[in-house]
Amino acid sequence: MATEKKKNLTVITTHINADFDGIASMLAAQKLYPGALVVFPGSYERNLRNFFVDSMAYLFNMADINDIDFSDIRRLVLVDTRKADRIGKLSPLLSLPEIDIHIYDHHPHSPSDIKAHADFYNRTGATTTILTQFIREKQIALTSDEATIMCLGIYEDTGSFTFPSTTEHDLMSAAFLLSSGANLNVIADIISKEINPQQVKVLNDMLLSANRFKINGVDVTVTSISSETYIHDFALIVHKMMKVENLNVLFAIARMSNKIYVVARSRVPEVDAGGIVTSLGGGGHGFAAAATIRDRTLAQVEQQLMEKLYRTIKPSQLAGEIMSSPVITIGPDVSCHDAGTRMTRYNVNALLVTEKQKEKDVLLGFISRQVIEKALFHDLKHVPVKEYMSTELAVVSPEADIHEIQEKIIHNKQRILPVMEQDVIKGVITRTNLLNILVDQAQLNHEKQTNGFQAPVTARTRNVRRLMKERLSKKLMGILKEIGETAAEIGFSAYVVGGFVRDLFLYRKNEDVDIVIEGDGILFAKKYAKISGARVNAYQKFGTAVIIFPDGFKIDVASARTEYYQSPAALPTVEMSSIKMDLFRRDFTINTLAIQLSPSSFGVLIDFFSAQRDIKEKVIRILHNLSFVEDPTRGFRAIRFEQRFGFSIGKLTSSLIKNAVNMDFFKKLSGRRIFMEIRLILEEENPAPAIIRLSDYNLLQFIHSSVTLNKKTIELLHTAHKVITWYDLLFLEESYNKWAIYFLVLIRHCDAKTSLEICRNFELPPRFLKMISMERFEAEKCLYGLERKLPIKNSTIYKRLTVFKTELILYMMVITKQKQVEKAISNYFTKLKHVRIAMKGQDLFSLGIPRGPIFGKILDAVRDQRMNGKAKTKKDELEFAKQYAEILLKTPDSRKSESKKNHQ
Repeated sequence: MATEKKKNLTVITTHINADFDGIASMLAAQKLYPGALVVFPGSYERNLRNFFVDSMAYLFNMADINDIDFSDIRRLVLVDTRKADRIGKLSPLLSLPEIDIHIYDHHPHSPSDIKAHADFYNRTGATTTILTQFIREKQIALTSDEATIMCLGIYEDTGSFTFPSTTEHDLMSAAFLLSSGANLNVIADIISKEINPQQVKVLNDMLLSANRFKINGVDVTVTSISSETYIHDFALIVHKMMKVENLNVLFAIARMSNKIYVVARSRVPEVDAGGIVTSLGGGGHGFAAAATIRDRTLAQVEQQLMEKLYRTIKPSQLAGEIMSSPVITIGPDVSCHDAGTRMTRYNVNALLVTEKQKEKDVLLGFISRQVIEKALFHDLKHVPVKEYMSTELAVVSPEADIHEIQEKIIHNKQRILPVMEQDVIKGVITRTNLLNILVDQAQLNHEKQTNGFQAPVTARTRNVRRLMKERLSKKLMGILKEIGETAAEIGFSAYVVGGFVRDLFLYRKNEDVDIVIEGDGILFAKKYAKISGARVNAYQKFGTAVIIFPDGFKIDVASARTEYYQSPAALPTVEMSSIKMDLFRRDFTINTLAIQLSPSSFGVLIDFFSAQRDIKEKVIRILHNLSFVEDPTRGFRAIRFEQRFGFSIGKLTSSLIKNAVNMDFFKKLSGRRIFMEIRLILEEENPAPAIIRLSDYNLLQFIHSSVTLNKKTIELLHTAHKVITWYDLLFLEESYNKWAIYFLVLIRHCDAKTSLEICRNFELPPRFLKMISMERFEAEKCLYGLERKLPIKNSTIYKRLTVFKTELILYMMVITKQKQVEKAISNYFTKLKHVRIAMKGQDLFSLGIPRGPIFGKILDAVRDQRMNGKAKTKKDELEFAKQYAEILLKTPDSRKSESKKNHQ
């Protein structure tokens, strides 16, 4: 019986240089063919060797190929390959008629394929997926380790479900394996491996030798390198190069010892990587392929590859072929209402705005249905479209290929792309046109539906965990991980968003942490606070909370929400939403970045609105054209961010700020909201440039119509910056409001009545109202007196200045015209303010001086002597006090005062 069983062997194998999908497929096949032997036809990738030696080899019924008698084999099961030259020493079995051949593979068929008795093919992202479907149907039980290996195979071959070859079957199979106990931590540790220093050198050589070709409108990169030894994980290095260089098509050729290896990757339908590499003797599918070539030189393979590329890559569709013509346009003075009517009449979502100049239509911009609808909602139907049209728009020539069209529509967030030749509008391509073409090509299936945000349909993502580790403290990293874990426990998703993420990329310190929860933010905050020993302040109306730690550190928490404005400049009405809609409600693209905190995706950056691009290009851009209508305060913030980061305000954003000023939307803001924005600007490190920009946009009028900027005021603002910087470097540890100094400079020409009007409009607290509308004039009067009585004694300076607040004294230092007065004020802060006399009241009593008001007069006089340098020791003070007391006691007023006190 044993001999008979031995003569009915089933052998399972995969291709030489097996990857995780090949190994996982062999394990899956072993579950479908109980008792079968698993045989490696040759070597496998280094990571696989380490993985199996260290952990999972016990799962396989493995046999050495040299120990098997081929005459005992009756069935050969091939997984992840159908090529005879890729199964090594087992290939002679293919010619034996008694061998029953079964193939499980996701690679497309070709004429050179092995002929099988049973061929199980499906165009999935991984072969493991096909076998998993059979296991699921047969209800075969899996252990946790088996499920982990099989899931690992799917993750690797689909690029963690990011490769275009990924299908819904891959996701469903992975879900089944996860439910069977697959360990994602093990998978993540293996999949996310970093390349070693030797591989970094190989990657650098590949980058240096890369050549870029444009073949029939398609960008193709080809790189060639040589190595005397085998390069482990060459496919991984190729994948890294694709990501680093953001390539669509890459063919990597490497001579390793006496063999040539080719690895191909393609993200575009025009380039069939599998078909091209098959002609070289390899195989694969349209998006990924590989070949091992013998008996040819590197130059021969390069030449053969280039010939094949030029023969097989078909020209992509050109703009002139797919554009719509004639073009429907409107003039710049057409009202928003009439523009909306025209869009409805022609069933279009965007219109070009043109103007007749010298018998020629000149392109000015475009207007979208979303902008028109918002304008009508805000009762702006009579406003001309030129006020809200997008003026920053890309155009293409009729010869532009589909990739250029796609890049410009998506990168620039344009609903309509003009096709122009010699400044003449030939036609337009809409986003719908583009999507239809992409769908027809089975490309970018996730973009089949447009969204209403004028933004890329899917988010750009990348893992920034390493950047977070470099930039953030261990304590903060720990808090963020705990937040993600706590949210996941109650079924929510957590994100850190906004300025915190923006400043991470700008390398600016920012520990103002804003957390957005997809779910109930207040419920999350209470649960996390309980776990971390913090307390919570919740605001039910807005779905927000503040978590306050015992050491005073605070974290703001909000439920993901969207906002709509019932009228221009009104406060927003808040509704629950998703993270994408929450980010869309924000002011500028640079503030729309979010980082996932959930344990399974911790550190993954989400960029829906091209924020990374705008940060790189240093541009401030709004998210939609009615942004300043809904919230005019964004105009102030645009200027503040522009100056803080050294950015520039985008052309369209700039014109929309001016529009909001001209349409008087800022006048609908409360004085308190305007003051809050002005104060934030004045609290910047150097607000002078921002104040100049406020003047450029005519925004200073919203402080008061009389507030303007001239050359002298600009000089004083710069002087104020120098004075404040000087004062801060004294490290006196006395709190003061530096914004008030700049504000006093701005309104220094306003009289008391106007100043009071400004303070009341801004709803300033009483202490600031008093400082700005009353005490300021006393300070200016004092300064005038000091400037007329030069030189000034130290004691005089002290007496005059000590009655004023720090802000007013620094203001005096800014506006004085006399260097001597500036030095005197400086001396007050550095020396006089801190002068203390050595003697006390008891010393006067010891001198025989009677107690009473005379004590105060004498001590004041002694302090004056000390300040003026006439009393340097306590002995000097006592001698002066005795003499001064005698003088005071001789005066009639002093005697009367003392007599009256003694009588009482």
